[in-house]
Amino acid sequence: MTHDPLAQHPDWTDSGFSTRAIHAGQDPDPRTGAVVTPIHQVSTYKQDGVGGLRGGYEYSRSGNPTRDALQEALAAVEGGAAAFAFSSGLAAEDALLRSVLRPGDHVVVPDDAYGGTYRLIARVLGPWGIDHTPVDLSDPDAVLAAIQPGRTKVVWVETPTNPLLGIADIAAIATHAQSAGAVLVVDNTFASPYLQQPLALGADAVVHSTTKYIGGHSDVVGGAVVVADGAQLPAGMVGPTGTTALRDAVGFLQNASGAVAGPFDAWLTLRGLKTLAVRMDRHNSNAEAVARFLVEHPGVREVLWPGLPEHPGHEVAARQMRGFGGMVAFRTGSAESAVAVCAATRVFTLAESLGGVESLVEHPGRMTHGSVAGTALEVPDDLVRLSVGIEDVEDLLTDLAQALAVAGLGR
Repeated sequence: MTHDPLAQHPDWTDSGFSTRAIHAGQDPDPRTGAVVTPIHQVSTYKQDGVGGLRGGYEYSRSGNPTRDALQEALAAVEGGAAAFAFSSGLAAEDALLRSVLRPGDHVVVPDDAYGGTYRLIARVLGPWGIDHTPVDLSDPDAVLAAIQPGRTKVVWVETPTNPLLGIADIAAIATHAQSAGAVLVVDNTFASPYLQQPLALGADAVVHSTTKYIGGHSDVVGGAVVVADGAQLPAGMVGPTGTTALRDAVGFLQNASGAVAGPFDAWLTLRGLKTLAVRMDRHNSNAEAVARFLVEHPGVREVLWPGLPEHPGHEVAARQMRGFGGMVAFRTGSAESAVAVCAATRVFTLAESLGGVESLVEHPGRMTHGSVAGTALEVPDDLVRLSVGIEDVEDLLTDLAQALAVAGLGR
């Protein structure tokens, strides 16, 4: 029986997570049978007569087969109607925000948001006439109080938050955002689509820094927006394509502003996505061991990990996540001791970013969150953030024990 290369590819909608991550948008190449999506490292495409496009491709900013494969896979694993891949997480955030905001509009943001997100909203969009209110997202009533009827067009959620690991009740906040006609956006980077599905809980859009867990190997920078089926622009707004569909507005901005993922970056991200589930299981189990070790350590003042029963967001996290993630933060009691811990680790690498197979350590106050110093979003100066990798867990615990001892926090 001969294979028909033009046969419609399978519908993976009802398949399990890993099956979708491995197969959605990634049919074997019809010409060669290659089981891995090719890298279409090309800028332009031959036309069969003026306007005679093959597969709809004319220029790689507007469309590229490798990027399309990644976008289809991302939409499949997040349960979305469409996904858009960008050159970085902040490029994805920027395109989404500019799709739905106009001068005079208002945004509700977490009071411990990622520093880059805050910088984008406060210092880039702020002078353009966008106001924002930081709020404790763990309190849905506080979110409701922060919403300004008629002005609030976006409610921006991180859960877990970066770097304090706060938890927001997505379904509860979705109710408030919908009643105000605002778009609910969830930054799902820390959880990954494997551990949390915000669109199923009522979010209109999800954003990712695909650099992190989705890419998973610290070798590519990228971002994505995934839009829910039927998601609309804020009440009363019509997008640049003349429709009220959120996916149309984001797709227009992706092409119009041009900060798209390149073919090789899309290919690397797609490769990382295939193993996301197995990696997240290991990240999660290693993080649990690290968190419990730190809880028992007399030199550690406080441990922040949603999987701990004493974490204030534990119940909500247990309800809306299938695991608690690989990010752990802890407080040492002083900035000096926190910096000393960061300098003394050997297996944990002192570096920004997160979500790779290797464990990383950083001091948020002086590194990733330096841009929020002196604002309502300033993080404690004794905070250490760990991105717990997939190394042998005993090596990680031994490394933390010796680093804490070097910092004068030993047993």
